Amino acid sequence: MKALQIAASGMTAQQTRVDVISNNLANMSTTGYNARRADFADLAYEQIARPGTVTAADGSVLPTGIQMGMGVRTASVSVVLAQGTPMQTGGDLDVAIEGRGYLEVTLPSGSAAYTRDGALKRSADGLIVTADGFQVAPGITIPNDARSISVNANGEVYAFFADQVDPQLLGQLSLSTFANEKGLEAIGSNLFVESPASGGPVTGVPGTDGLGLLRQGYLEESTVDAVREVTELIKAQRGYEMNAKVITAADQMLSATTGLR
Repeated sequence: MKALQIAASGMTAQQTRVDVISNNLANMSTTGYNARRADFADLAYEQIARPGTVTAADGSVLPTGIQMGMGVRTASVSVVLAQGTPMQTGGDLDVAIEGRGYLEVTLPSGSAAYTRDGALKRSADGLIVTADGFQVAPGITIPNDARSISVNANGEVYAFFADQVDPQLLGQLSLSTFANEKGLEAIGSNLFVESPASGGPVTGVPGTDGLGLLRQGYLEESTVDAVREVTELIKAQRGYEMNAKVITAADQMLSATTGLR
């Protein structure tokens, strides 16, 4: 009886859905986090009678045929790209990205990673780094005697000094975009790396060529909608229960069959 395997695949799919929802809810307060969504596809079909088959009886053509589905599979877990709400923090090195783009950071291996988490910090050497200590490209150093820092919408970083009226330009933050942002590979810590599916980065100045702008003193909140996630959780739970009932019904039918004398 195929119903057992089909219903089991349905339960597995709903479990995957619950796992994705739980990860979204766990990251409700993660800066710059975009919610994920599980997408599903039906499995291969058993072609008992193909559409268009000529019947042996009178030579007529079957208009639909008989195609029995084998269940469901997880097709992808994709990122739902959306703009998070800017939350005011007042921090000198807190920057929210309004629009498209990712900040580039340098991993300890020397390779590049990308993030929308603008909760930047200052290292002991004065470098602008992420919360995990990864250097933000292109490598801007803040002097020890800088009184305050200013980051304008186009990513220019200025330092103010006690003995100077005019600020000093320290460097220029850039943003990177990809042809397929959903194809980026998540590696944790709010970081993504390039993949064959994403294409290579296109880097430029914020506010140009479709890139977003930077807003100092703000952070981008998570795009997770708690009400929607709880609603999806209830739907997944009911879907799991219904597939479990199918397994129970199939088991009872098999039990009745084996009990025939």
